Amino acid sequence: MFSGSIPALVTPFRDGTFDEGAFRRLVDWQIEQGSKALVPCGTTGEASTLSNAEHHRVIEVCIEQAAGRVPVIAGCGSNDTRNALLHMNFSKKAGAAAGLCVAPYYNRPSQAGLIAHFSFLAESSDLPIVLYNVPGRTVTDLEDETVVELVTKYPDRIVAIKDASGDLSRVADHRMGIGREFCQLSGNDELWLPHSAAGGKGCISVTANVAPALCAEFHEAIAANELQKARELNDRLFPLHYAMFSDASPAPAKYALSRVMEGFTDEVRLPIVPASEASRKAVDAALAHAGLV
Repeated sequence: MFSGSIPALVTPFRDGTFDEGAFRRLVDWQIEQGSKALVPCGTTGEASTLSNAEHHRVIEVCIEQAAGRVPVIAGCGSNDTRNALLHMNFSKKAGAAAGLCVAPYYNRPSQAGLIAHFSFLAESSDLPIVLYNVPGRTVTDLEDETVVELVTKYPDRIVAIKDASGDLSRVADHRMGIGREFCQLSGNDELWLPHSAAGGKGCISVTANVAPALCAEFHEAIAANELQKARELNDRLFPLHYAMFSDASPAPAKYALSRVMEGFTDEVRLPIVPASEASRKAVDAALAHAGLV
């Protein structure tokens, strides 16, 4: 269903509020540079510090500005199942192609709780679901058996997974367990190449915020089985992948965007603070290495 370079978009702020104009320019730039889908209101979009009204406005603007040129996978995750459903219902009405639903954080549900959570969402909304597993942030891990059970139970509703577990063996585990073609997307930029080799279809990427054309070209090389070119592009991008996490995300990504997009600020929302001096130096060096500045 989804493939290629898919940026997990930052949410630009100016003077503490959503900078709609900057976001519209970001959406246009991403599409022009070859991004194949867009993800507003994910982790990189600081969804955890957006009010529901802000959350929905960001999704609405993204869909409106994309204007059908690429699909929008709206961030719909919450550690409150009914609030996740609220996001899904809004996103469906607004025209999203799918909802990105992270495993509930902080509550630490059991695997039975995760199955109940995603089953409730699948049965209560007809918006396709992209599972999002990022145990480094949520503590809760969507185990392979749980993913297989959910996809088998709801084959037309749960259509993909963004896996940021860092465990590449899961790509094969999911393929073997599900027994059919299933859209697996990397949630780790630095693992994009081996994840694709194992059967992944692309990456929901932080780096693509800053280097959309390079990331799109990188995926195209992978898809064409041009391994030498893919390696060369991976080498150009690799320092940037790590620089994006040289301080609490998305502060480094926003600083990087302020370097490559005119009028884009590096403003973040507490408890995230602007990138440190060391982080900015790492980003500057990585941008130069990639040939972006």
